[in-house]
Amino acid sequence: MSGSGYSGTGTAQWEFLTGVPTALPVSALQETGFLKELVQYLAESIVNRPDAVEVTETREDDGSVLELKVAKEDLGRVIGKQGRTAKSLRTILNAAAARTHRRVVLDIVDEQ
Repeated sequence: MSGSGYSGTGTAQWEFLTGVPTALPVSALQETGFLKELVQYLAESIVNRPDAVEVTETREDDGSVLELKVAKEDLGRVIGKQGRTAKSLRTILNAAAARTHRRVVLDIVDEQ
């Protein structure tokens, strides 16, 4: 992938995609809310109505709960066939959260 800015390493790809420097100390990552921003970025990239994406974070002692709300017509896009997209979002989120040594739960909220 020459010319794309991607150097082939996982950390370089993370920084390229998210804009979050990989050299930040863990305490800075916990304070910046970068997990919330990551979910926001990923969800906006998937849906047809990115302006309707809303992510709220509830912090607890041992971790965080992120609630993802999207437009009703985009709910299927975020969940995916047999929940594959939702599972992938959670996998990416948990991989990023592992750097902060915190537990993170992603809830996809279906407002009715």
